[in-house]
Amino acid sequence: MAQPPCVPLAVAQNARAHADAVRAARARVVVFPELSLTGYELRGPTVPVDDPRLTPLVDACAEAGTLALAGAPVAGDHIGVLAVTGDGATVAYRKKFLGGVEAQRFRPGETPGVLDVDGWRIGLAVCKDTGVAAHARRTAAHGIDVYAAGVLESAHDAAVPDERAHRIATAHRVWVAVASFAGSAGGGYTEAAGRSAVWTPRAEVAARAGTTPGEWAAATIY
Repeated sequence: MAQPPCVPLAVAQNARAHADAVRAARARVVVFPELSLTGYELRGPTVPVDDPRLTPLVDACAEAGTLALAGAPVAGDHIGVLAVTGDGATVAYRKKFLGGVEAQRFRPGETPGVLDVDGWRIGLAVCKDTGVAAHARRTAAHGIDVYAAGVLESAHDAAVPDERAHRIATAHRVWVAVASFAGSAGGGYTEAAGRSAVWTPRAEVAARAGTTPGEWAAATIY
């Protein structure tokens, strides 16, 4: 669960920061926060899956054998999750439950996002999705092992992702992995919460990052 530094709308610079995080983590899967490639700038242009600015991240994933789950606006005007590997990028999920101002620009996704990684099934979520019980229930119905979310919360709402993750892990007996922006994230978020974490199916915290950009939380699921 990575929380890289972010420069609003600077996709090329942010992709390089994502690549640095992938190389440092050396993990099979690295999850990034909501809209991590652009920052929380709701008027920013979409990021195509073949955008050459993603090349540093694709290269890092190839070197490390990593699947990176990065956040960006995607075609169709959705808040999306890009699945990035050494072979390139695809849109893996489109956020279903939008925040108030988000609905002025974006459309909600319609289907759950579930990826199979080495036999493990990872269900995808973005921020507000995690607060809607039906989202976790419908995603868990696909037989997931991990519920992975990229989120953005302000520092004074730092407890919100914890409360939601605890509830999801308890209800569905799955691992919950939350990547949370730290520091400035654009869109008026000058102090995001950070504290990315991983919870076990028993709702115990297995790993926790601090509040500083550049930190990450890593855990091995079993």
